[in-house]
Amino acid sequence: MLYNIIFIALFIFVIYVFYKKYSKKAKTIPPHWHSILLKEVAFYKNLEPSEQKRFQDRMMQFLAEVYIDSVDFEIEELDTILIASSAVIPVFSFKEWHYPTVTGIIVYPDHFNEDFEFSNKSESRRIAGVVGTGRLEGKMILSRKALRHGFSNKTDKGNTAIHEFVHLIDKMDDNIDGIPEILMQNMNAIPWLKLVHDKMEAINNDKSDIRAYGGTKQAEFFAVASEYFFERPKLMKRKHPELFKMMAECFRVKF
Repeated sequence: MLYNIIFIALFIFVIYVFYKKYSKKAKTIPPHWHSILLKEVAFYKNLEPSEQKRFQDRMMQFLAEVYIDSVDFEIEELDTILIASSAVIPVFSFKEWHYPTVTGIIVYPDHFNEDFEFSNKSESRRIAGVVGTGRLEGKMILSRKALRHGFSNKTDKGNTAIHEFVHLIDKMDDNIDGIPEILMQNMNAIPWLKLVHDKMEAINNDKSDIRAYGGTKQAEFFAVASEYFFERPKLMKRKHPELFKMMAECFRVKF
């Protein structure tokens, strides 16, 4: 009897938390954000006006569900816009989407090390973004410098914030392993894994234009390839047609 009471109480608490998080009313987007999005976010710029409105709504819903905090600097409007855009872009083709594995985004002014130190005196400040674990479970940590670079550089194939949100998508089946089950429901994982391993081998043999970090493990390949896919889709389609096709199926995107 006591076990049943505890179970019911726990169930009610989980439902309450879930409802409280996802029932938050999104604010109306500030009108001037449209011009900022047109200037800064190519994905948004290429959408039809009706789809731009849907993108705006998805941004504001995301911002209603998470908090954004900063360390040693004040978050600016542009930072908020770019973070929300990064969250929406990979899942824009899905009718409804929430990120249940993240509650907050913490932004550092620059790259940081494994101890989350970012001052000029800190050594090995190579990390641009990370999905938190342990005491930072449910958090994403981003470098503001990397965040802005990901959108300002129109010729590279990288976007740190999109990379980290793709990790969150991959994590929704409890494993960040490069096989995002929620995206691959109608796909055969075996051809995907073979392609991934072939591409990783090419990276590690210096025979690919895909960023070297993608050759370290499956999960990183998926995130790096996703950056490439959303940043330079035409280039990926030309240089990696099979990979492009599989990524388009995963994200349900037509460029």
